[in-house]
Amino acid sequence: MAITDFDPNSIGLADNNIFGLPSTLENSKLVILPIPWEVTVSYRNGTAKGPEKILEASYQIDLFDMDAQGYWREGYFMTELNRDHVKKNDYLRHCAELIISDLSEGGQTLDNLQLKKKLSEINQSCSDLNDWIFNQAMNLYKQGKLVALLGGDHSTPLGLMKAAGKHFGEFGILQIDAHADLREAYEGFTYSHASIMYNVLNEVPEMKKLVQVGIRDYCDEEYDRIQSEDRLKTFFDRDIKSRQYEGETWKQICDSIITELPNNVYISFDIDGLDPKLCKNTGTPVQGGFEAEQIQYLFRKVVESGRRIIAFDLNEVSCGENSQDAIDASVGARILYRMCNLFMKSNEGR
Repeated sequence: MAITDFDPNSIGLADNNIFGLPSTLENSKLVILPIPWEVTVSYRNGTAKGPEKILEASYQIDLFDMDAQGYWREGYFMTELNRDHVKKNDYLRHCAELIISDLSEGGQTLDNLQLKKKLSEINQSCSDLNDWIFNQAMNLYKQGKLVALLGGDHSTPLGLMKAAGKHFGEFGILQIDAHADLREAYEGFTYSHASIMYNVLNEVPEMKKLVQVGIRDYCDEEYDRIQSEDRLKTFFDRDIKSRQYEGETWKQICDSIITELPNNVYISFDIDGLDPKLCKNTGTPVQGGFEAEQIQYLFRKVVESGRRIIAFDLNEVSCGENSQDAIDASVGARILYRMCNLFMKSNEGR
């Protein structure tokens, strides 16, 4: 069945691709790379299963979207999970847990030859994953595709960010997150989930402006970097709430956020940027945050401003231990779908 022949009012078929669409790599404009990786998470596990759980939940989504109607007809395709990544993640996650446990007991990783070797293996494997994602994205760009990434933890999109810079040139990042992610090699892991934006600032020369929204959990070192880095603008959750309490509208705040962004925008959405009632199983939930519709409004305003979304990632979605507790995957799937639609709308005619 061709995508154009698909009935959006029918039931989503589980033997189809993401969102129940009869999509293939060949007939799809947008390709989603699922990355089942959470090697360096520092609190709770589960985000490596995010792509799989979101795929399962996606079949329940109604395809009508008032913000961007009918863009699914251009094809959304999610590639298969890489089983080598799954196996390596499981092994390396166990190694990382040994290192984190030792650190929590006052140990020094570099003084322990066994743990030092494991740390080196983790850092090399994370670097290899970044290269793999970069190469996958560049190959898809050569085919005329648009590319998005579905994590996994927040370390996963660095390779896509590098590829987007290589392909599109200068751009800015709009980061939705509870955390600043500006730590240098957190817990010794060069490509830690808590170090993604530190690494972006140091390794992606095309990234000219990082705009963070919703930040509410950070350390002294990160705060100092925020105050001193010219390429960085942070809208703390505390300040956003204060502005609203004192009478500013969300539209006014969104306008001030968008003003900071250049014409080309990469969106990096850590699900813990939302109120944790919507993502209670995420790796490190933090009180505060946004309703999903607030962020959708912000994304819509980015598109309406004429800026181009060049790529995006969604990460840190986890369903926890109870497979019946599906709110995280349901929220994640719907956010992913609406991000896909606005992504396509932003690139219409380009």
